[in-house]
Amino acid sequence: MTESEHSPAPAPLRRRGPLGLLRANFLTGLIVIAPISLTLWLIWTAVGWIDSWVLPFVPERFHPSRYTGYDVRGYGVAIFIVFTVIVGWIAKGLIGRSLIAFGESLVDRTPVVRSIYNGLKQIAETVFAQSERSFERACLVEYPRRGIWAIGFVSTEARGEIATRVPRDDTILSVFLPTTPNPTSGFLLYVPRADVVLLDMSIEDAAKLVISAGLVYPGPAANGADAAKRPGGSR
Repeated sequence: MTESEHSPAPAPLRRRGPLGLLRANFLTGLIVIAPISLTLWLIWTAVGWIDSWVLPFVPERFHPSRYTGYDVRGYGVAIFIVFTVIVGWIAKGLIGRSLIAFGESLVDRTPVVRSIYNGLKQIAETVFAQSERSFERACLVEYPRRGIWAIGFVSTEARGEIATRVPRDDTILSVFLPTTPNPTSGFLLYVPRADVVLLDMSIEDAAKLVISAGLVYPGPAANGADAAKRPGGSR
């Protein structure tokens, strides 16, 4: 008797019942609907919040509800966009820069207001500045100890006193290490370039990986990628 005659027959595949198919279809539909619904809800909520903040400053005779009988959602957003563009256009001129400099000089003389204004100004310039990207590349760093890898984002090279005070011959990079699942909080690390493993994935893919706690993994990198960029490989 041959060996194939002794081997057991493969078990037949189990077919899903009606309830199993219904559950699978429901979960598939939920995966499709949930992101779209949440995105639309967030946009709708943000538009309503901006309207509630802007419309009280608009004279009553300019409200669309006076002529249509109902509120037009997004009307305050349109006014806010137009007003912001006009302010930006004025601020770029000589008169606008002079007015801003005069206003900031007054703010600098007020102790509490000065600290709040300067902090908010730095945050706004960092978030909305168009001259530089917020992060350069995604990377891996060994944190909180050697042998444990964490995803980070390279901000820029260390400058000023930090670059001169660190007792290293290598270039020092400032790396933002986000927390999971809230990537807006995290740690600012200054790491030598030799200890930073740059990744091929985009900033968006790395952010998805952090937010999903490793569940949503980006597609594989192109074949033939440099092995020096992988953990455990030569740097």
